[in-house]
Amino acid sequence: MQSSNGRDRGAGDGSERSAENQQDHGAPSRDVTYEDPWYDALASGWSEVDGTGALAPAVPPARRERSEASVRTRDVYVEVQRSPAFQEVRATYRRFVVPGVAAFLAWYMGYLVTATTAPGLMARSVTGAVNVGMLAGLGQFLTTFLLAWAYARHARLRRDRAALELRWDTQELTRGMRGDAS
Repeated sequence: MQSSNGRDRGAGDGSERSAENQQDHGAPSRDVTYEDPWYDALASGWSEVDGTGALAPAVPPARRERSEASVRTRDVYVEVQRSPAFQEVRATYRRFVVPGVAAFLAWYMGYLVTATTAPGLMARSVTGAVNVGMLAGLGQFLTTFLLAWAYARHARLRRDRAALELRWDTQELTRGMRGDAS
Protein backbone atom coordinates (compact mmCIF):
# COMPACT_ATOMS: atom_id res chain seq x y z
CA MET A 1 0.00 0.00 0.00
CA GLN A 2 1.22 3.50 -0.75
CA SER A 3 0.71 6.63 1.33
CA SER A 4 -0.27 10.02 0.01
CA ASN A 5 3.35 11.17 -0.14
CA GLY A 6 4.41 8.29 -2.38
CA ARG A 7 6.16 6.11 0.22
CA ASP A 8 5.25 2.48 0.84
CA ARG A 9 3.34 1.79 4.03
CA GLY A 10 4.27 -1.40 5.85
CA ALA A 11 1.74 -3.86 7.15
CA GLY A 12 3.13 -3.79 10.69
CA ASP A 13 2.98 -1.19 13.40
CA GLY A 14 5.86 0.78 11.92
CA SER A 15 8.24 0.34 14.84
CA GLU A 16 11.10 -0.54 12.49
CA ARG A 17 10.53 2.53 10.38
CA SER A 18 10.17 4.84 13.38
CA ALA A 19 13.52 3.67 14.76
CA GLU A 20 15.14 4.32 11.37
CA ASN A 21 13.52 7.74 11.12
CA GLN A 22 14.67 8.71 14.60
CA GLN A 23 18.25 7.94 13.76
CA ASP A 24 17.96 9.62 10.37
CA HIS A 25 16.72 12.86 11.87
CA GLY A 26 19.24 13.07 14.68
CA ALA A 27 16.80 12.04 17.41
CA PRO A 28 18.21 10.10 20.35
CA SER A 29 18.55 6.36 19.94
CA ARG A 30 16.80 3.79 22.12
CA ASP A 31 19.74 3.30 24.45
CA VAL A 32 19.24 6.75 26.03
CA THR A 33 19.12 6.73 29.80
CA TYR A 34 16.60 8.95 31.48
CA GLU A 35 17.70 11.15 34.35
CA ASP A 36 14.12 11.77 35.43
CA PRO A 37 13.42 10.08 38.79
CA TRP A 38 9.69 9.96 38.04
CA TYR A 39 10.37 7.90 34.93
CA ASP A 40 12.00 5.15 36.95
CA ALA A 41 9.37 5.29 39.69
CA LEU A 42 6.49 4.99 37.25
CA ALA A 43 8.15 2.31 35.13
CA SER A 44 9.16 0.04 37.98
CA GLY A 45 7.04 -2.25 40.07
CA TRP A 46 5.33 -4.26 37.35
CA SER A 47 7.05 -7.59 38.01
CA GLU A 48 10.18 -6.30 36.39
CA VAL A 49 13.69 -7.22 37.34
CA ASP A 50 15.75 -4.42 38.79
CA GLY A 51 19.50 -4.04 38.28
CA THR A 52 20.36 -6.69 40.88
CA GLY A 53 18.24 -9.44 39.31
CA ALA A 54 15.55 -9.36 42.00
CA LEU A 55 11.99 -8.28 41.35
CA ALA A 56 11.44 -4.56 41.68
CA PRO A 57 9.33 -3.51 44.67
CA ALA A 58 5.62 -3.32 43.86
CA VAL A 59 5.25 0.23 45.07
CA PRO A 60 8.27 2.52 45.24
CA PRO A 61 8.60 4.46 48.49
CA ALA A 62 6.79 7.77 48.31
CA ARG A 63 9.39 9.73 50.25
CA ARG A 64 13.01 9.46 51.04
CA GLU A 65 14.19 9.50 54.60
CA ARG A 66 14.50 13.05 55.81
CA SER A 67 17.81 14.35 56.87
CA GLU A 68 18.19 16.28 60.10
CA ALA A 69 18.82 19.52 58.18
CA SER A 70 15.59 19.24 56.18
CA VAL A 71 13.58 18.60 59.34
CA ARG A 72 15.07 21.68 60.94
CA THR A 73 14.42 23.75 57.80
CA ARG A 74 10.79 22.68 57.84
CA ASP A 75 10.59 23.76 61.46
CA VAL A 76 11.88 27.21 60.50
CA TYR A 77 9.07 27.64 57.97
CA VAL A 78 6.45 26.44 60.46
CA GLU A 79 7.85 28.86 63.05
CA VAL A 80 7.70 31.76 60.57
CA GLN A 81 4.15 30.83 59.58
CA ARG A 82 3.06 30.96 63.22
CA SER A 83 4.84 34.27 63.88
CA PRO A 84 2.82 37.45 64.52
CA ALA A 85 4.52 39.20 61.58
CA PHE A 86 3.34 36.54 59.13
CA GLN A 87 -0.14 36.56 60.62
CA GLU A 88 -0.27 40.33 60.20
CA VAL A 89 0.74 40.09 56.52
CA ARG A 90 -1.98 37.48 55.93
CA ALA A 91 -4.57 39.55 57.82
CA THR A 92 -3.68 42.67 55.81
CA TYR A 93 -4.10 40.63 52.62
CA ARG A 94 -7.48 39.28 53.72
CA ARG A 95 -8.72 42.70 54.84
CA PHE A 96 -8.30 43.95 51.28
CA VAL A 97 -9.13 40.88 49.20
CA VAL A 98 -12.30 39.63 50.89
CA PRO A 99 -14.25 42.92 50.67
CA GLY A 100 -12.86 43.63 47.20
CA VAL A 101 -13.92 40.26 45.83
CA ALA A 102 -17.31 40.49 47.55
CA ALA A 103 -17.98 43.97 46.12
CA PHE A 104 -16.88 42.97 42.64
CA LEU A 105 -18.96 39.77 42.64
CA ALA A 106 -22.01 41.69 43.88
CA TRP A 107 -21.56 44.27 41.10
CA TYR A 108 -21.09 41.52 38.49
CA MET A 109 -24.08 39.50 39.69
CA GLY A 110 -26.17 42.68 39.76
CA TYR A 111 -25.17 43.33 36.15
CA LEU A 112 -26.10 39.78 35.10
CA VAL A 113 -29.41 39.75 36.96
CA THR A 114 -30.37 43.15 35.58
CA ALA A 115 -29.41 42.14 32.04
CA THR A 116 -31.57 39.00 32.21
CA THR A 117 -34.55 40.28 34.20
CA ALA A 118 -34.84 43.86 32.94
CA PRO A 119 -33.82 43.89 29.26
CA GLY A 120 -35.92 47.01 28.71
CA LEU A 121 -33.83 48.94 31.24
CA MET A 122 -30.57 47.71 29.70
CA ALA A 123 -31.78 48.63 26.21
CA ARG A 124 -32.67 52.21 27.23
CA SER A 125 -30.68 54.62 25.09
CA VAL A 126 -28.26 56.98 26.80
CA THR A 127 -26.87 58.81 23.77
CA GLY A 128 -27.24 57.66 20.19
CA ALA A 129 -26.43 53.95 19.87
CA VAL A 130 -25.00 53.73 23.42
CA ASN A 131 -27.42 52.16 25.87
CA VAL A 132 -27.39 51.36 29.61
CA GLY A 133 -26.29 47.74 28.97
CA MET A 134 -23.23 48.87 27.02
CA LEU A 135 -22.23 51.30 29.74
CA ALA A 136 -22.70 48.65 32.44
CA GLY A 137 -20.64 46.15 30.42
CA LEU A 138 -17.85 48.69 29.95
CA GLY A 139 -18.15 49.46 33.66
CA GLN A 140 -17.30 45.81 34.34
CA PHE A 141 -14.02 46.21 32.46
CA LEU A 142 -13.32 49.51 34.19
CA THR A 143 -13.91 48.09 37.66
CA THR A 144 -11.71 45.08 36.85
CA PHE A 145 -8.81 47.35 35.98
CA LEU A 146 -9.47 49.62 38.96
CA LEU A 147 -9.54 46.65 41.32
CA ALA A 148 -6.27 45.31 39.88
CA TRP A 149 -4.65 48.74 40.28
CA ALA A 150 -5.97 49.08 43.85
CA TYR A 151 -4.70 45.59 44.72
CA ALA A 152 -1.22 46.33 43.36
CA ARG A 153 -1.12 49.68 45.19
CA HIS A 154 -2.30 48.11 48.45
CA ALA A 155 0.27 45.32 48.18
CA ARG A 156 3.07 47.78 47.42
CA LEU A 157 2.20 50.15 50.25
CA ARG A 158 1.08 47.79 53.02
CA ARG A 159 2.34 44.24 52.46
CA ASP A 160 5.38 44.00 50.21
CA ARG A 161 7.91 45.41 52.68
CA ALA A 162 6.72 43.22 55.55
CA ALA A 163 6.62 40.14 53.29
CA LEU A 164 10.13 40.86 52.03
CA GLU A 165 11.41 41.20 55.60
CA LEU A 166 9.81 37.85 56.45
CA ARG A 167 11.44 36.31 53.41
CA TRP A 168 14.88 37.57 54.38
CA ASP A 169 14.42 36.43 57.97
CA THR A 170 13.37 32.98 56.78
CA GLN A 171 16.35 32.71 54.44
CA GLU A 172 18.75 33.77 57.19
CA LEU A 173 17.27 31.23 59.59
CA THR A 174 17.48 28.40 57.04
CA ARG A 175 21.06 29.35 56.19
CA GLY A 176 21.88 29.25 59.88
CA MET A 177 20.34 25.78 60.16
CA ARG A 178 22.32 24.46 57.21
CA GLY A 179 25.48 26.10 58.46
CA ASP A 180 26.14 28.17 55.33
CA ALA A 181 28.56 30.98 55.86
CA SER A 182 27.48 33.00 52.88
